[in-house]
Formats: sequence, structure tokens, C-alpha cells
Amino acid sequence: MFRVAAASRRDREEPGWLRGAPRPRWVRWPPPVLLAAICVIQLATPASLDLSFLLAAVPPLAALSYGASATALLGGTVVLLLALPDFGLGRPGNSDLLTVSFVALLSVVFAWLRSRRDTQLVTVRTVAEAAQFAVLPPLPERVGPVRCAGLYRAAQGGTLVGGDLFDVRKGPCGVQALVGDVQGHGLAAVGTVAALLGAFREAVLDQPDLEGVAARLDRRLVVDSEEAEHAELFATAVLLEFRSDAPELRIVSCGHPPPLLLRGSAVEELAVAPGAPLGLGIAGVAPPEEVTVGLKPGDRLLVVTDGVTEARDASGTFYPLAERLSALCADLPDDPAALTSAVWRDLMRFSGGVGDDVALLAFSLDLGPDERLGLRADPEL
Repeated sequence: MFRVAAASRRDREEPGWLRGAPRPRWVRWPPPVLLAAICVIQLATPASLDLSFLLAAVPPLAALSYGASATALLGGTVVLLLALPDFGLGRPGNSDLLTVSFVALLSVVFAWLRSRRDTQLVTVRTVAEAAQFAVLPPLPERVGPVRCAGLYRAAQGGTLVGGDLFDVRKGPCGVQALVGDVQGHGLAAVGTVAALLGAFREAVLDQPDLEGVAARLDRRLVVDSEEAEHAELFATAVLLEFRSDAPELRIVSCGHPPPLLLRGSAVEELAVAPGAPLGLGIAGVAPPEEVTVGLKPGDRLLVVTDGVTEARDASGTFYPLAERLSALCADLPDDPAALTSAVWRDLMRFSGGVGDDVALLAFSLDLGPDERLGLRADPEL
């Protein structure tokens, strides 16, 4: 039986408070700390030293961290301290009190406007994330006997979906998976990603083999290209089928980087027939060829998009995934999530950052003798 361990992770590098979460507590400390520091210094220094002008910074700083009510409270405290004749911050005849009062009033207005804007941004962000998760939802932990781990990073900051895609679904003859990379990246490619994923999920239910699924995806892009106002649409993709009646994997490649098979400490780039990308009308011209690969207990599989293989270091060298994979997997547990995380960390160390969408989908194969994939019928495996 295939054990394919899976969890889709879309960790975002930006701070949580930029995504609408509560601001960290340290953001609230500067305004009161500055106010207290000015008061202490003023009381501890000669009367000839005038620090009242520094108080004008407290209300604007509060407006960046607090709402209108708290900003008004801090601004009112500043004005009150300037108005007290015995405190030593105000000076007879100067304009500090009126100036700070005006700045405090403006800060309250600014804090109110910022709070409204933050509320609107949180709403927009929530709706956008819901829409993006609808396009590319997290992978389920198990699809039939298959578990898998997916890792996705969009090139465009602040987004969850870009030009890469993956999905795992249960079909009539086993579990089918798709990893693809559409033309372009970022939000501009999301429409094509949504169309391909929808076509894949329908084709898995209707088509008896991977060639039929690929033909359905190709037709989807051809039709969308005819309706689009600009250039043709195309995508590279690799389709996988884990058979339910035999310990084997079937692969159809449409111009996509081949999967990597990890067997013990060895890493093998599977020899797949390099078909043409989807969207070029391949169904009636050059349909892709299906390749079958036998599987053994402990096998692991990794499929990536070209955001991984085309990443470069400072000298312009491409990321050598296959060469580095053996060392990366030496001490890893038999866990696909650990594999995708290790590859991502190593990719970041190598390149310092990526300029294209990145997707990784890993499978951990654990074929037991009493499982459902026909292993007992083939003693050589």
C-alpha cells in the first residue's frame, strides 16, 4: 500500500500583524515610554533645559500604534503636562501648548482613519485568502491509501497562489496527482491555474487513464486561449497515477521536469517521455506517452516545478537538486513533509531567494506485504 504522507504548507514570511493579526505588544510601548522618559529627564535637569518640543512626537507615534481613544488619552496627557505651570515643561509665552494641541488633534483623526483602513484591509485580506484557498486548497492528509506533503511559495509577496499548482485526487483506477506550472507567475496566472485544477478534478472522475486526463487539460487551455484577447495559454505538467491493482506508478509528462525517485540513498531522475506542454493542441497532434515505473518498499518520490530547478546562486549556477538530494535525505525521517521542508531550506541557502513560484510535492512509499497494491503477487518486489 502506498503511504503517501501529506500536509500542504503555505507559510508566509511577512509578520503576522501585516496579515491582519493583532500587532505585537512591543509596538505599543514607544509612546508611553517616550512620554515618561521626557518627564523624568526634564525633572532631573536644570530648568533652563527645555524638552517640551519633544512631547510633540508622542501623539503621532501613538496614532501609529493605538486607536483614536488611546491616542486622544496620550495626546490629552501631553497637553495637560504642558499646561501645568509647576511641572516645568511649559514656558510662558511660547507656542508649545497650541502647537502640541493641534498635533494631538490631528493624530486622533489619523488614528481613527488608520483604524478604519486596517479594518478594511483585514476584510479584504480575509476574502482574498478565502478565494485563493478555494482555488488551491490544502491537500487532505490522505487520499485513499495515499498520503502526500506539498509545499508552495508564490513569487508575488502577500499572495498564496501563483502560477504553480498541484492536487491529489482519487480516480477510478487509483490515486492521481497533478503538478503543473502555467504561463507567467503571480496573480496574473491564477485564472489559468483555477481552470486547470477544475478540469483535472473533473477529468479524474471521467477518464480511465492519464492520457485522457492530459487531453482534457490540453483542451481546457486551447478553448481558453481562443476566448482570450491576448497570446495563447500553455502550461507544463506531470501527471501521476498510483495504481490500486499493482505496485507501480504511471507517469505522463507534458514538458515538465521529471519526478525524482529516492530509493535508499540513491536518487534517480525518472526517464519519462518528454511530451509537449499543455495548451498547444497536443491531443490531436502528439499525445503524451505514459511511462510505468515499478515501486519498492521505502521508495519516496519528489516532484517540483521549475522555480526550484531554475533557481540560481550569486554566481549564476542553477540549483543542483538531484545532486544535493542524497545528502539532504540522509538523516531525514521517512516523512514527505520533512523532505519538502529540507529541500526548501536548502534552496533558500543556495539561492538566497527565488524569483519564481515554487511548488514541491513529495510522496513516501511504504509497501507492506499485506497491503492492497498487489505486492504479494510479485515476489521480486
